[in-house]
This record gives sequence, C-alpha cells and structure tokens, in this order.
Amino acid sequence: MPPLRSIGDPFKDVRFDGMPALQTFTARDGTPLAYRRYDPAGQGNGRGSVMLVHGSSGNSNSVHPLAQSFLEAGYTVYAFDIRGHGQSGVKGQVGYIGQLDDDLEDFVGAAQPARPRTLLGFSSGGGFALRVAGSPRGAQFDNFLFMAPYIHYKAMTNRSGASAAWASVGLARLVSLVLLNRVGVPTFNDLPVLNFAVAENPKADLVRQYSYALAVSFQPPDGYRAAIRSIARPAEVMAGADDELFFADQYRPLLDEAGRPDIPVTVVPATGHISLTLSPAGRAAAVAAVQRMDAPFELAWAACPVPWRSTAPGAAHTCFCVPPPARSST
Repeated sequence: MPPLRSIGDPFKDVRFDGMPALQTFTARDGTPLAYRRYDPAGQGNGRGSVMLVHGSSGNSNSVHPLAQSFLEAGYTVYAFDIRGHGQSGVKGQVGYIGQLDDDLEDFVGAAQPARPRTLLGFSSGGGFALRVAGSPRGAQFDNFLFMAPYIHYKAMTNRSGASAAWASVGLARLVSLVLLNRVGVPTFNDLPVLNFAVAENPKADLVRQYSYALAVSFQPPDGYRAAIRSIARPAEVMAGADDELFFADQYRPLLDEAGRPDIPVTVVPATGHISLTLSPAGRAAAVAAVQRMDAPFELAWAACPVPWRSTAPGAAHTCFCVPPPARSST
C-alpha cells in the first residue's frame, strides 16, 4: 500500500527531545513489555497519572508531544509500546485475543500508578481504552479519555474510504477466521489480516501488519454500544474537526444512540486526525479534559483531614480518606 501522507507527514516537524528511555515490566507470560515514564520534577506523584495508548502501527514515540503536555501540567505519564508494537513482543502479534487487556492489568499491578488514574487512548488506542472502560477491568482506572477513537467499521463515525486508504483488510481471510473462532478454533489467529499504509522509515519503527488476534484485541468489541453503556467511570471523547479518518460530528449522536448523553464530546477546530495529539490546541484540550475529570478527586483530597490522608504507594490522590488507627486505651 502507498504511504498515507496525512498520517505520516504531521510527524516530520516533531522534536523528540527529552523523551525518557524505555523501561520494561514483565507480563504474566514472562514477556518484557516496554513503556516510558515521565516524572514531574520535584512533585513526587504530582497530580495523578495518565497512561497513554498509541494508535495503530505506532509506539510510545508517537505520543511524546502529548506526554510532554501532561508532564508540564504536573502529571506522572506512562507511554506504552503496546504488545506487538515498538519494543514489546513480536511486531504485529499477540498470543491470544484479549492478551492486551491482561498486559494492562499486569502493568497497573506492577507500577501502581498514582491516583487519580486516567487511561487515554488515541485512534485504535482509543478503541482499546473504550474496550477496557466498558469491561470489569475499567475499575482499575478513575477516568477515561478517548481521542479520535476507532469504534467499529460499521459505526457512523467511520469514513470507510479514508479508513481503507490507511488499513487494507484481507476480507476473505478475516471472514474465515471469524467463522473459525465462532466454533472454537483459534489455531490460525496469528495470520495477518490488516496491512497499514506506512512509509519505510526504520527510525519510526512502525508496524506494517496485524494478525487477526491483535486486530481484534486492539479495538472495542463488536457489541460496542453495550460496552459504551457499561462505562462506569467518568469519560470524555475528543476529535479534530478536520479528522481524515473519522467523522468528528458523529461521535455525539453515536454516544446518544448508545444511551450515554452524559459523556461529553469536544471537537477541536481546524485539527486533523494525527494533529489532535501534536498541535498545541489538541494537547491543551486533552489536558483540560483530564483536569475536569480529576476535579472531584482534587476537591475530596483538599477536604480530607491531613492526618487521614493516605500515604500508601501510588495513592497520592485518593478519592477517600483513611482514618488513622484507633489509639490503644492502655
């Protein structure tokens, strides 16, 4: 496939100064998975934590400008190389459908990110964040921000022609694998079904194709409306008004149709798909959205009597107070 310039070109002027070195945590299958941690200088756990999930084909490098904006706002930031991308596992592959959900749970258990915790996903990463938010594992997080999220190929937000220019689907193979999985045969889930229009650039370290297992894992479930209805934590959606892959003005009716008129949608003017995470306007809108969702936690923390404030690791901002131990009467 020829490279899609609207996806690659916006990164040409991006500077990657100050990008922290990759670290790893060990997933339950023993695989080391990579991420970057951005720490606010001299602020301990800062205002809480934001975990960034990149889009399809990408890695932690691609969300560096967004990470910097959250860092400057006082947040501890974690940017992942999701398994199958960057330096995490085999490119384009996962071991089974749902392994990314397990990986995220393993990371939270290992790193114990400071609260309030926001899971922020962009594009396909936004679809994955929605998948998590609408599942029982959503309870690991306090907020969710979906930036230009991929919802479903049949969703009203999807620009079918533009999406096809970015990701080519091997339809016959895809249909065959769907049918095999319906009868309990996952044997061939490592076969590729998606090819991306990425340029040859070794420095970018992009993924050219996804296996069936990865493609299914890195998006919302087919029953995306039910997943949206099941989101139990504060959540917001953002999109650029000039998004080349998705219809920004269709996120609001999509959420209303799913029964969630309470989930706000912010449309950033004069902003495209990739530039939503790169432009000053897009990044400022993302920080403002997380700050809005964090506000109840900040108020609860401020109202909590100082001796009752939790000092447990990773709990710098809790939404509850921990009473001090009762004094012995002896």
